[in-house]
Amino acid sequence: MTTPVTDRDRAKAERSDALLHAAARLFAARGYSGASLEDIGAAVGVSGPAVYRHFAGKQALLGAVLVKVSQDLVDGGQRVAEQPLAPAERMRALISFHVDFALGNAEVIQVQDRDVAFLSAEDRAAVRRLQRAYIELWMDALSPLQTDAGGEWDEDALRLRVQACFGLINSTPHSTRSATRKHRATATVLIAMADAALRAPT
Repeated sequence: MTTPVTDRDRAKAERSDALLHAAARLFAARGYSGASLEDIGAAVGVSGPAVYRHFAGKQALLGAVLVKVSQDLVDGGQRVAEQPLAPAERMRALISFHVDFALGNAEVIQVQDRDVAFLSAEDRAAVRRLQRAYIELWMDALSPLQTDAGGEWDEDALRLRVQACFGLINSTPHSTRSATRKHRATATVLIAMADAALRAPT
């Protein structure tokens, strides 16, 4: 039997979500070491000690941010990969999904690139596991396209192409302004570049 969701439960979930967004924003702007629990709490209108009602501490908050973004990528990527598409269309759809995600979650991408070292061992392992699953999802989608590029790629070559593609897309939050990321033209260029890079001739 499903436990009814009370107004209190809903309010707590909303506050936790607000804390995650504030933490991502402040970690991106100041770095993990430069953002305190007091800063994060103040961003959503609560005291630093009140944050402990939702998270065990700053490290746990960082873990929640980065595990969530990794899980969201895997879940979203799986939904795309399961669509009844031709191989080239599936690959293009995965690229489009990742580009939209990176442009729409620039702060979290910045934190993921920079602050993984501050995670607890348990959260770091969870993030790495999810990252591997996401990479392998892309490798499976890319593998049928290798003959189109005039070569045969082993597992290492597939992984290299996928990770290089992620580097291209994920660098955008570091190198563009917020206003630029909102332009559809930015996504269009990134999608075309990533598609070409993935399938570059051997």
